[in-house]
Amino acid sequence: MDKNLKDLHLAVLMGGPGSEREVSLRSGAAVARAFRGGGYRVTEVDVHGPDFELPPGIDLCVNMIHGTFGEDGQIQTILDRRGVAYTGEGEEGSRIAFDKLASKKLFVAAGVPTPRWEVLAPGARPTLPLPVVVKAPREGSSVGVYIVREAANSPPQLADEMPDTVMVEAYAPGRELTTAVMGDRALTVTDIVTEGWYDYHAKYTPGGSRHVCPAAVPPEIFAACLDHALAAHRALGCRGLSRTDFRWDDRRGLAGLVLLETNTQPGMTPTSLAPEQAAACGISFPDLCRWLVEDASCGR
Repeated sequence: MDKNLKDLHLAVLMGGPGSEREVSLRSGAAVARAFRGGGYRVTEVDVHGPDFELPPGIDLCVNMIHGTFGEDGQIQTILDRRGVAYTGEGEEGSRIAFDKLASKKLFVAAGVPTPRWEVLAPGARPTLPLPVVVKAPREGSSVGVYIVREAANSPPQLADEMPDTVMVEAYAPGRELTTAVMGDRALTVTDIVTEGWYDYHAKYTPGGSRHVCPAAVPPEIFAACLDHALAAHRALGCRGLSRTDFRWDDRRGLAGLVLLETNTQPGMTPTSLAPEQAAACGISFPDLCRWLVEDASCGR
């Protein structure tokens, strides 16, 4: 792009048709406010499906749609076909990163530790020892995630949103850690403290969890989180901002650290982890938003 960043007409894409619509609306509103406060020309676009319309003269779309449609390659494909630039990961990288099975294989190939897993067809029973975590292969933000602790519940009575084929993963006990990556820089490590499972409610409800940033963990665990998050970011071919989640069993030291998944469209709400990590590294929320535009403006 030849224009100065302040001369760009930005469209903040928000909402979407998926299960994370409400969170996306909050992310989009926060980002739009930050851009307006910085003197950018911004139009908010509430996306309900593939036939969304963009205002004339849009130079760049700021993608704030989480989960299905916004993070799985669908909206990226639409924007590519329309010839419109956008922030974040491209179509192929989004599709692979959103697919828990495809991304797992890349993590293993990159030498990043991740829990054992298997794929279950309808009616099949897990062969991994209990407890296990049952996941919809193509959902985000802990949507479609169930812990099975007792044999009587295996296979679980899955909710309506679960697909026929699911991924079953060995349950990883311990603390919830996460690391955001901006381009080629892993930011820091956050220890997420919550009662019970770090589910959708805990992630997006004020008070649902407490974030310790930077995490008070041994230096080798801290360094490993940074290294693994950056390795995962690169293995998936990511650009822009990503966030990688870990579980760490502190009884086992470094051997107890495993990567769960990488999110290529992290939340940008007041309770979101990536903006919090950026702030801990001296990067304000408006500066983080501006960086998303700068990164996208470099071309893909």
